[in-house]
Amino acid sequence: MISFFINIYRLVVAVGYGLKEDEDFRGLMILMLSLLAGAVVFYSNVEGWSMVDTIYFSVMTMSTIGYGDLVPTSSLSKSFTIVFSILSIGVFAAVVSKVVQIILVRKKERPNRHPG
Repeated sequence: MISFFINIYRLVVAVGYGLKEDEDFRGLMILMLSLLAGAVVFYSNVEGWSMVDTIYFSVMTMSTIGYGDLVPTSSLSKSFTIVFSILSIGVFAAVVSKVVQIILVRKKERPNRHPG
């Protein structure tokens, strides 16, 4: 359980560092959050889903998890979801890749604390 919290801490630190120091990361985060906000507005208006449901569905789609408990019901929603998936999956993968890159670069830059 401790390792879980250590990894969450590392993730938060990497995201914070990326937002402060990496222009590409900031751009990707803005793009990802814009896609998420657009999806929230669309699904809440067209499908009538709650804010929590729209965020949940959008993140599950964006991250390719897709449990299938919420599904678009209209042709318009299905068409939007196709375009949203194509755009958001790539952006999400780029954000995850950039976070991993930041973690690895920061780890490499730190001096080795425990000589072995």
